[in-house]
Amino acid sequence: MAQLLMHHAQGDTFSTGPNGFTIDFVNVGNAGNSSDLGAGGGIYSTAFGAVNYEYRIGVTEISQEMIAKATNSGLANVTAGEWTGGQPAAGATWYEAAQFVNWLNTSTGHHQAYQLNSNLTGLTLWNSADAWQAGGENRFRHKDAFYILPSENEWYKAAYHQNDGVTDNYWDFAGGSNTLPTAVMNGAVENSAVYKSRSWANNPAFVAAPANVGESGGFSPYGTQGQNGNVWEWQESAFDGSNDVGSEGRTVRGGYYGGTSVALRSSSLGRTNFGPATHSNTIGFRVASVVPEPSAVGLLAAVSAFLMSRRRRSSGIVS
Repeated sequence: MAQLLMHHAQGDTFSTGPNGFTIDFVNVGNAGNSSDLGAGGGIYSTAFGAVNYEYRIGVTEISQEMIAKATNSGLANVTAGEWTGGQPAAGATWYEAAQFVNWLNTSTGHHQAYQLNSNLTGLTLWNSADAWQAGGENRFRHKDAFYILPSENEWYKAAYHQNDGVTDNYWDFAGGSNTLPTAVMNGAVENSAVYKSRSWANNPAFVAAPANVGESGGFSPYGTQGQNGNVWEWQESAFDGSNDVGSEGRTVRGGYYGGTSVALRSSSLGRTNFGPATHSNTIGFRVASVVPEPSAVGLLAAVSAFLMSRRRRSSGIVS
């Protein structure tokens, strides 16, 4: 908790009453940073991580409980369900993850991010006039979306950038270190991750399931948790970076609970891809967000306070 407070996490609240839930975000600053190609102080690097704008990213992966509460509040056709409760919402296809993000937008009065077909099996590209342009044209994402799936550059920066004010410094692992994270089953110990240690390879209990999203290992320098291990995470980006064919393979990064340390690295060995219709109990996702305009920050705070007040009253607690 001390690490999280240090990074000034901001909670956005969705829905009300028993189906209300909060997603905590941290700001990712140092806009205009260089990519990690040949940079940093570690031995692993790839040409990702350059982002020329400030943004926010979820502290944790999205949990199954969040999917269930959103479904009770109007989200449609997102199954996930490989795990339960506070465990990550694995089993969601890329399209379903995008549908959840669209619901976050439309339920809070923002523009949907992705043009999905009705049965969540296809994506229509936005035209250039409507497409996201910051950092280069991205026809998957609408320019007015507020909540988004993180692009590979956005995800990579939040995981591996050193957050030290120097734009080309990166770590090899998402725990803010060039040293291999300690393998754990759960918790938030500094520079730890939920994955299969080679020395524990014969321990089936350790590799059986991911941890709850708030117990998914140590924090990155920006304040995210579980970007190494627990479950692979969908990136918004196509594996070839083009984002010009709706059905092309999407990047996943970060490794998973049953994998070894190879997939935790910031190297090319730490990324792979799957078709966007893939269901897997090893793949989940987290969400990102634009930074609210200064005039909107107070409104968001007021709305969150109102929703929290409603939740307290519905519980019989009067403040």
